[in-house]
Amino acid sequence: MNLLCISASNMVFHSIDESTSTKMCRIVIDEAQKIIGGVKGSIIEIRSKHIYPCEGCGKCFETHRCIQDDDFNLIYSEIIKADILFVVSPHYAPIPAKLAALLEKMEQITFLHWGKDNSYKSEVYGKHIGIISHGGGETWALKSYKSMVNDTIANALGTIQMRVIPFNSEWDTGLSLPVKNAAFVEDSIFPYQEYDWEHINTKISEYVKKAIKMTLR
Repeated sequence: MNLLCISASNMVFHSIDESTSTKMCRIVIDEAQKIIGGVKGSIIEIRSKHIYPCEGCGKCFETHRCIQDDDFNLIYSEIIKADILFVVSPHYAPIPAKLAALLEKMEQITFLHWGKDNSYKSEVYGKHIGIISHGGGETWALKSYKSMVNDTIANALGTIQMRVIPFNSEWDTGLSLPVKNAAFVEDSIFPYQEYDWEHINTKISEYVKKAIKMTLR
């Protein structure tokens, strides 16, 4: 089984080594490898890619790829090859700009073809994908993360004919994770964020188990 996790953080300067999104992607892969043998996991960090907004040239109708964006094409090809996917996204405004551009281009490719033929099936038709959101707020912020991040991503993925994996009946568009503590400190313009990684591991493990079970049905 090939598992691809997309780390959607844009942060280059603030999180020099690894973003929180990337750390969570590593947990996703580690948990999947514990659950089932033979899982090959890989991470794509969007922050290291140059993904440009769709300009509506329509050339992707002929090529199924973007003629102006090699990094998008690389990521899209990896998504197509994967057996199961996860996207880990922080809450920005509401989602990171590069992730929005990635979703926008996948939607455009699918929409143009579906518009001509309503029986069209995209190259990612029926693929299962898990969504994990996180942000700088504590537990009280989770419902807002769901509505602004998970639901936004899920709506786009539905357009490109992918199958979003629910966490449970309430969290039907994936999992949202809070920080343990967040506060601004005097010597930084960025807030200090403390995560409960034991709690995060437990929740992600539960979600990955459900995702693999659903994918192998």
